[in-house]
Amino acid sequence: MLTKSTHGLKDVAEGLLRPLNQTELKLALADLQEAGKSEPSVATMLKTEGPLRDFIAAVLTLSPYLREIANLDPAILAGAVTEPLEPQIEALVAEARGCWRPDGEGAAPAESVVMSRLRIIKRKVAFLVALADLSRIFDGRATTAWLSELAEASVAAAIDHLLLAAHEGGKLRLRDPAAPSNGSGLIVLGMGKLGASELNYSSDIDLVVFFDEEAGVVPDPDDAIEVFPRMMRRLVRILQERTADGYVFRTDLRLRPDPGSTPLAIPVDAAMIYYEGRGQNWERAAFIKARAVAGDLAAGGDFLRGLAPFVFRKYLDYAAIADIHSIKRQIHAHKGHGAIAVKGHNVKLGRGGIREIEFFVQTQQLIAGGRMPALRGRATEETLCELTKAKWIDAETRDELTEAYWFLRDVEHRIQMVRDEQTHLLPETDADLKRIAFMMGFTDTPSFSERLVGVLKTVERRYAHLFEQESRLSTDTGNLVFTGQGDDPDTLETLKKLGFTRPSDISRIIRTWHYGRYRATQSVEARERLTELAPELLRVFGESKRADEALLRFDSFISGLPSGIQLFSLLGSNPALLSLIVNIMSSAPRLAEVIAAKPHVFDGMLDPGLMAELPTRDYLGERLKGSLAQARHYEEVLDRLRIFAAEQRFLIGIRLLTGAINGAMAARAFTHLADLIIAAALDAVVSEMRAAHGDYPGGRIAIAGMGKLGSFELTAGSDIDLILLYDYDDAASESDGPKPLDATRYFTRITQRLIAAFSAPTAEGVLYEVDMRLRPSGNKGPVATRINAFGKYQREEAWTWEHMALSRARLICGNESLIAEAEHIVQEVLSADRDVAKVAHDVAEMREMVDKEKPPSGPWDLKLIPGGVIDLEFIAQYLALIAPTRGVGIAVNGMSTGEALKVLGDRLMATADLDTCLEAFALYTGLSQLIRLSIDGPFDPKEAPSGLVELVCRAGDCPDIKTLEAEVKRLSKAVRKIFQNVVKPGNSGA
Repeated sequence: MLTKSTHGLKDVAEGLLRPLNQTELKLALADLQEAGKSEPSVATMLKTEGPLRDFIAAVLTLSPYLREIANLDPAILAGAVTEPLEPQIEALVAEARGCWRPDGEGAAPAESVVMSRLRIIKRKVAFLVALADLSRIFDGRATTAWLSELAEASVAAAIDHLLLAAHEGGKLRLRDPAAPSNGSGLIVLGMGKLGASELNYSSDIDLVVFFDEEAGVVPDPDDAIEVFPRMMRRLVRILQERTADGYVFRTDLRLRPDPGSTPLAIPVDAAMIYYEGRGQNWERAAFIKARAVAGDLAAGGDFLRGLAPFVFRKYLDYAAIADIHSIKRQIHAHKGHGAIAVKGHNVKLGRGGIREIEFFVQTQQLIAGGRMPALRGRATEETLCELTKAKWIDAETRDELTEAYWFLRDVEHRIQMVRDEQTHLLPETDADLKRIAFMMGFTDTPSFSERLVGVLKTVERRYAHLFEQESRLSTDTGNLVFTGQGDDPDTLETLKKLGFTRPSDISRIIRTWHYGRYRATQSVEARERLTELAPELLRVFGESKRADEALLRFDSFISGLPSGIQLFSLLGSNPALLSLIVNIMSSAPRLAEVIAAKPHVFDGMLDPGLMAELPTRDYLGERLKGSLAQARHYEEVLDRLRIFAAEQRFLIGIRLLTGAINGAMAARAFTHLADLIIAAALDAVVSEMRAAHGDYPGGRIAIAGMGKLGSFELTAGSDIDLILLYDYDDAASESDGPKPLDATRYFTRITQRLIAAFSAPTAEGVLYEVDMRLRPSGNKGPVATRINAFGKYQREEAWTWEHMALSRARLICGNESLIAEAEHIVQEVLSADRDVAKVAHDVAEMREMVDKEKPPSGPWDLKLIPGGVIDLEFIAQYLALIAPTRGVGIAVNGMSTGEALKVLGDRLMATADLDTCLEAFALYTGLSQLIRLSIDGPFDPKEAPSGLVELVCRAGDCPDIKTLEAEVKRLSKAVRKIFQNVVKPGNSGA
């Protein structure tokens, strides 16, 4: 509020300010005497004892910044003590507005000249406004108004300078170079306190810049997106770069839409699309105060009128209040309801502070401004009055909050006047707090503190009453603010305390959520839930090691969600679920990628009985039956199988990750799941074949699982080794359907369709990668094998390694009589007498070949290291092949490697060796299951997620990774020695 006052400092009241102390007073008087040497009016003032001399001396003791200006430019001090202040300020502001103008010969000033002029004017205005404020010639209203006038004049002058320079450089064609901004289509909006003409003493200024591509000032409209953002970079330099003359205003352009990914100036049409589709509640609040301050003022007014429906919604908008309030609570970060400590209190953001009054006003503007245009004012006091007229608040509330607002603004100004710092924190020391008390006109610190606490409590009470129905979103951690204003320094500090090592990146990610870039965060409701959840989410993530990586994975997860409101609501009300999510993100990137790619798998985690239910064959079978019940055709059956397999693999993994089941149980569960999926897929494929090609007379099919599928040792990432066996009536020549096929083509087609059903990539992913190399003749042989050919091959042609593989064969599904025939062949082949020396030679040679062709990738390659999983499997398979020759008639098909070792080793190995092998197998299984669940590729403790390293240590029952590595080395060394003793030519293995 500009007063047009003609008062000067000669009218200052006696005893208005006290000097900080006598030492400072002597120094200030010495500086004034020095100034008096060049300025007679200052010397005269010093000789005349009275209120003016006392006031000026006291000011210089209290504000090092003002003292520095007086020493630097005694002439401005001389003007201040002799002439009325406001006319001087007005003249300086006018000078700032015109500092871009060409001289009498038409030459525009250089940019460095414009910068210097603005800085010198800013210094003079800052000095005069401070004296007017401290002397009470100005109240807070006039102080904020003149500071805002200066900022507006400075920005407008800089914009005119830049437009004219672009015009003269051929980049633009201005309509009127004498008034560059008119009709330029360049819209510069002042936001926040600049927009409301309420700037504080050392305020930075928030600007948002748009341009109309159709304004016609850019010869090629496509160039506008380069010309105007480049111009804004120069604007920031003109205003905020520190030179020998100081700076004008720190300038912030980050209130524009999605500042992390948009240029500094944005096309009007793009901005409108953003605000209408993705604008957030904090942006609505910010635009309440928006005002065109520079550039094309008419275009700016039109833009704001077009934006009004976004800012002020037509209907009462209580839904937005929780979001606005939660932003305030994040800023607020209550630390209890006890006494307010004056030292270090933030008069802007702290309890009972300026922001609370502003939010009190803005929330009600957001609720009712759509229906009541009178409530759309920018200024805080003006809007409090309108709220009273509209009966939204009573006169007592208005008066209390108005008085509190201007008292706190006075305190804020004095905090900043001390050293021209953009801070809102009261000093921590008694000496500096006394400085503020004296600048406020109090005679001592206790009386100032008492008044301040009274004001803060009044504001807090009024604010709390407004939101008394709201849940408190406070945290004990500190500020957590993620609005569009870039990184809040206190928030970065809080994120560090919470455990994040890259707080700026984390802050940027969370702001991304609020911009609605993801489908999950595009709805207002989802963003409001996320805002409420953020403090707890960050706290829990911060407790995990490598918290940053974990949160990045969570970000990837929500980026893939089709919607977020249900998840965010669940996480907010279910701490255990939140902990589980953090566990996944910090320990198991592979699982995190699964839920990012297929968010539906997450649904199963919402089952409260998940951890209590063991994933047995019956449990999984019952659920699969339910899942397939509604499937109407072949492709739908396969899609449901893919969805079911992905979800159940994920849920088995979750149980393993949380310790509800161990590695061996997980292996069995993954295998049961594969069995059920294979059987269901075979049924679907056969039904589809039958529809097109009919039945083959006497046709029978069975599927044998080999490798880890056969021995119940699948992991989360395993492929499946299969052999498809068939038989038919020799008298038949073709199938009996509408499109008959001969036997070879019929059963080959079934096998090919089955492989495609498992491994073809679809929208729902891949069921399993399939490996059929263990069939007779390997890749050279037919994909499907007739039972008699299978028997003949195994009896007469198979190599030792193929019989080793056969010892893990397990018939999974198909025709019961064919299963029985196949099992008979397997048992017949495996129970034959063998040349023990030859078997030992072949197995040892095979192991050497694996060593050469597939060396281990490192000490954690548990499968391939000497003495690793391969050695244990080879020992078990070797024993299975020689057992009948040694009089041990035990069939081990359908057993795991560990179980086979146990039953065969009891008879064919030394007890100590068997115990070592079983210990190693249990350790390898536990570790491998977790590693394969959690990551793709090799495990390296240095690179692995810290959560996984912890889980692996726990699974190995070791306190740390070094101990575990030593344990793996000890056992692998022992197993390799046992392998060499057991499997060697001439050794019976006993």
